[in-house]
Amino acid sequence: MRAIIALGSNLGNGADNLRRATLLLAEHVGRIVAESPMYSTEPWGFDSANTFTNSVLLVDTDLTPQQLLDAAQHIERQMGRTAKSHNGVYADRLIDIDLIDCDGCVLHTDTLTLPHPLMHRRAFVLQPLCDVWPQWRHPVLHRTATELWHTLPPPPDACKC
Repeated sequence: MRAIIALGSNLGNGADNLRRATLLLAEHVGRIVAESPMYSTEPWGFDSANTFTNSVLLVDTDLTPQQLLDAAQHIERQMGRTAKSHNGVYADRLIDIDLIDCDGCVLHTDTLTLPHPLMHRRAFVLQPLCDVWPQWRHPVLHRTATELWHTLPPPPDACKC
């Protein structure tokens, strides 16, 4: 299965955190077939003085989507992350590993929704996704990553790290 995984960090050294998460994903999840450049981006959905470092990975894995989610959450905990949010509100994080898509699977469970329900509204996902798989097609919206990128408002000064 080909999975799209988004990485983010806005605590500590973001680039080092993303590199460590990538190594752990390669060790526990599957083969990394593509890795986007890292981008420096503003927080999305909450206020913080800390900018994020973001990237996207394409991973070939034999894991099911739920097994992949479990492995990603284990890696987050291993790296020191204890909660996805605080009282339902996003917060600064050492590492965030989000499953964006798994072979075009459309899935809604108590723990996992695929494709990621907000990915098409997030420049910090779409911009690096366009670097590694611009022709990827959203299985529900039926638009490519590039087409989705062009529907967003012009990005604030995101830059490659």
